[in-house]
Amino acid sequence: MAEPLLRIEQADVFYGASQILFGIDLEVEKGQTMALLGRNGAGKSTTFKTIIGIAPPRRGRVILSGETVSGRPPYRIARAGIGYVPEDRQVFPEHTVEDNLIVAAKKGPGGGAHWDLDTVYRVFPILAGMKGRLAGRLSGGEQQMLTIARTLMGNPELLLLDEPSEGLAPIIVQAIGDLIRTLRGMGVTILLAEQNMNFCLGVATHATVVDKGQVVYRSTIAELRDDEAVKSRYLAV
Repeated sequence: MAEPLLRIEQADVFYGASQILFGIDLEVEKGQTMALLGRNGAGKSTTFKTIIGIAPPRRGRVILSGETVSGRPPYRIARAGIGYVPEDRQVFPEHTVEDNLIVAAKKGPGGGAHWDLDTVYRVFPILAGMKGRLAGRLSGGEQQMLTIARTLMGNPELLLLDEPSEGLAPIIVQAIGDLIRTLRGMGVTILLAEQNMNFCLGVATHATVVDKGQVVYRSTIAELRDDEAVKSRYLAV
């Protein structure tokens, strides 16, 4: 059986004296779009911060492509092949769209350079038409597109998307969903943190549900769609 691209083993994570994650186990296979689902405060964003090294585990470890990366500084974890799109987007507002993309350009951990400006403008045609516009003047949805594209310019092995649909109009959420399906079709491995279960049902291949800092369910997205008990207990608002 092939080694998962990403594996978290029994991770305990604290903010100061407060424990937030309790023995988290998570696996993402290459090519999967894994939805990390849970209510607000369940531990989704903290799990992402653990993966990227912002909130390293006190116990347990994070393994990428067979190598332990927990304990490394975030920039080294990023260089190892993880691209992180935070929920607050964080574009460079006084720089153009194209400047935002160029500043993030680098080869992947194996020297791969599939994502460049030409590829980004083909996959994100909306950005091609505004390459000279200041990023701070884009709408929230356009900034979300830009942040995802900028992260892909680093040619990551794994793309972390933290709440990509949050605060966006329904038509923009649909566009983000179409984009994720396009990336999935291109073979991009995605770990997607979301409260919006219906959004994930339309874009993901697999699901892991967290509640109170613990994994309580893992399966395919098709099985989650039919599991009314899990949806009612852990995901209903």
